[in-house]
Amino acid sequence: MLDKETGPFDVGHCVKIPPVTLVDESVIVHRPQYRQTPDAEKECGIAPRNTRIVGGEDAPEGAWPWQASLQRGGHSCGASLITDEWLLCAAHCFPFPNENINTLRILLGHQSLELENPNGEVRTIAEIIPHPDFNSQTLDNDIALIRISSPVTFTDYIRPVCLAAPDSDVADGTNVWITGWGTIGSDESLPSPQTLQEVEIPVVSNSECAESYNVITSNMICAGRTEGGRDSCQGDSGGPMVGQNGSQWTQVGVVSFGRGCALPDIPGVYARVSEYQSWISGRVTGRQPTFVTFISDGNNTSNAVAPHLSYYLLPPLLTLSFTAHVLM
Repeated sequence: MLDKETGPFDVGHCVKIPPVTLVDESVIVHRPQYRQTPDAEKECGIAPRNTRIVGGEDAPEGAWPWQASLQRGGHSCGASLITDEWLLCAAHCFPFPNENINTLRILLGHQSLELENPNGEVRTIAEIIPHPDFNSQTLDNDIALIRISSPVTFTDYIRPVCLAAPDSDVADGTNVWITGWGTIGSDESLPSPQTLQEVEIPVVSNSECAESYNVITSNMICAGRTEGGRDSCQGDSGGPMVGQNGSQWTQVGVVSFGRGCALPDIPGVYARVSEYQSWISGRVTGRQPTFVTFISDGNNTSNAVAPHLSYYLLPPLLTLSFTAHVLM
């Protein structure tokens, strides 16, 4: 997670990720979508402890209760809780077809990756379902589902996020929030005690985004400031991009890839959640996630530049290529 004025994430080559087939899609039962009850819709996207909105510094404890960390001995990717036993992540976070999922862990309700987290929970992983049409070269359909070993009980610190329904309208300039424990610069890890970071950036149109990348599809959504300085970065992959309507937060994107990090005129790219309701609902068992229509309004769009409250000064541009934002 970056909040800075200059400098990219230093990468030396484009990431080449092999196809992932951890679950045989041919045996997946395509279940019908379930209509959510009013109570279910009220339950998702509520963050009782998100009492302030500030970009560029540590997130308040419990501010983003759906945020999760995928652990491979240490933090590897972000993820978001969408039901009591399912999470949304990025497909490129699982590049090893024969990886032993028993070695992976999911942290929920954690504020710091180093300090004690009395409100946190840890789960092993029971199942990983990458999207069957994930393209490891273009990173199209960069989305995956994770089922944890046992359900969690919702608290102020562990709650599901709402998901954007297909009829959502995330207009250019809509302010969205990215959260994660990713790197803050070129080979520079998040400082101890590795506190969850938050940053606010505006959505960028796909046509404008395509000026920076060879392939931008309708399954993608882009965000970033013209002057750069704020962005997701390596280790933020799989984490949520959320927007707010009233008191309810809706996930509109999944952190996917970018050219460097926080460079001027080069937005980050995210999987567009509203394109995947049918796929998600057809694979999630038990309690279903809640899809809501996210509509941008005058209160969550802005062309103004938010002031920097804190930022990291990084070295100048060393390389320029695109990389998936995952830590291995």
